[in-house]
Amino acid sequence: MLIKVTVENFKSFSEPTEMTMISSTKIQKGTDHRVKIKSTNILKYAVIYGANAAGKSNLIDFFWFLKSTLNDTIPMVATKWFCKCKEENINKNSSFEIQFTIGDKFYAYGFTALLNQRRITSEWLYELYQNGNAKCLFERNEEEKFPHLGEDVKLNKIDEAKFKTYTDDFDGNESILFLTEMNRNKKYSEDSKLVFFKEVYSWLSQNIIIVKPNTSFDNFQYYNDETSLELINKLIKTFDTGIDKVRVEKTGFEEFRKALPPKVFDLVMKDKRNKMAHKSLYSSARMTMRTDKSFFTVTLDDDEPIVSTLKLYHGKSFYDFNFDEESDGTRRIFDLLDMLLNKNDDIIYVVDELERSLHPKLTEHFLELFMNFHKGHKTQLLFTTHEASIMEQKLFRRDEIWFVERDGNNTSNVYSLDKFKERYDKTLSKAYLEGRYGAIPVFSPLPPVKAPAIMLNCTVVSTAASVPGTTPFCRMTYSSVISGTPPARPPITVLPRSSSQLKGTSARPTRNDPSRFVSWPNTTG
Repeated sequence: MLIKVTVENFKSFSEPTEMTMISSTKIQKGTDHRVKIKSTNILKYAVIYGANAAGKSNLIDFFWFLKSTLNDTIPMVATKWFCKCKEENINKNSSFEIQFTIGDKFYAYGFTALLNQRRITSEWLYELYQNGNAKCLFERNEEEKFPHLGEDVKLNKIDEAKFKTYTDDFDGNESILFLTEMNRNKKYSEDSKLVFFKEVYSWLSQNIIIVKPNTSFDNFQYYNDETSLELINKLIKTFDTGIDKVRVEKTGFEEFRKALPPKVFDLVMKDKRNKMAHKSLYSSARMTMRTDKSFFTVTLDDDEPIVSTLKLYHGKSFYDFNFDEESDGTRRIFDLLDMLLNKNDDIIYVVDELERSLHPKLTEHFLELFMNFHKGHKTQLLFTTHEASIMEQKLFRRDEIWFVERDGNNTSNVYSLDKFKERYDKTLSKAYLEGRYGAIPVFSPLPPVKAPAIMLNCTVVSTAASVPGTTPFCRMTYSSVISGTPPARPPITVLPRSSSQLKGTSARPTRNDPSRFVSWPNTTG
């Protein structure tokens, strides 16, 4: 389970900033929102509020950056992710640490890096104890060329030889994490003292699931199991989407090909051919493809793949609906169903903008379902939101509600609602929107706007001669530039050449009529 994260010099976080899932000892309500491991109570939920551009998504990016670096190397896009509020930060180490549990053991893993150089400068892993002590498992720094184990990690001769070989091969590599290197084609026996490398890497890479606004889940296995599909049909009805039944139907391979961009389709087929060539390595010869508006499962076979998709039946409709015919909100619900159906324990979902495309009541309903489905389990949910209506003490404990606020230096600060002394009957959402807790937009008044200069051009024609059958007219030309409201001036009346021309027409001359000497008065020129 996640315990705490600490970040420094990353995006909008300049100084060391932390967020903890340790429960407050002052709050006795919501005991089912805690999991006790040894003597520590760990919260299952964290909801994060803040104004736009306050830094909420940057906290989500902490997890994304950690996993991306762990799975490969520092992403190229992150070279500009140091905190830009100070000039010296470009050459200052950025720091990342995460504390978590595996079973009943507590760990702290972290590293520092110069992001603009994509260079790892230090790395560490500690086992934490309830009495406040810590045991170093391994460490690396800039002064020492090779990573080293902690003094209390005692190896047998076989593991000692392995570790020396691994560190020699690593040879002070500053582009990747040592934890990553120790999981590249490395095998450990169950009784090996080095097995913690595998356990920690596995938890960080597999048990943290990040969901951004446009993330689509691609787990189709629930729809191919009759029991799970029956549960999905029961669940989807509770959201009042109009869908009465979800079923899986085979579709043509050509429809599948057209739904994917050509390059993506080529990659899918390449992956398919690779899996067919190594069937014995895969427990399932089935894969799922999810686009913005499409949902396909492809079962691999010796011949052409078998493609299936979802069909949705609405009550009293004569025909089924395709997945792409549903609303954004309905498709979002299908994306989030995985979070309800996933039976793996000790998972943390990190979600940015959980409420995207959902009605406030649907968001609340989903949260209630999530809490009910994972009651008594170690599953955690950390998410950002703007939805104030779910800021209720009947739904969340005070120590589960967090705020991110940007200060005058454009850096983000993170703090908990628990630091405010609020009664249990307090309407939190009202107090939040009134600004009691901060972390809301603060609008500046619009300064007075000076009216733009206007060029006046008006022409009036004049003649003393009178032509039989016509009306006398005059001409005078003047131009002036004014600012603000035009000064009052006498109206200009222009008559047509002949009063007979008014017959059958409007009495007001049109702007594009060439028979008129001038347009009617126009302050815009």
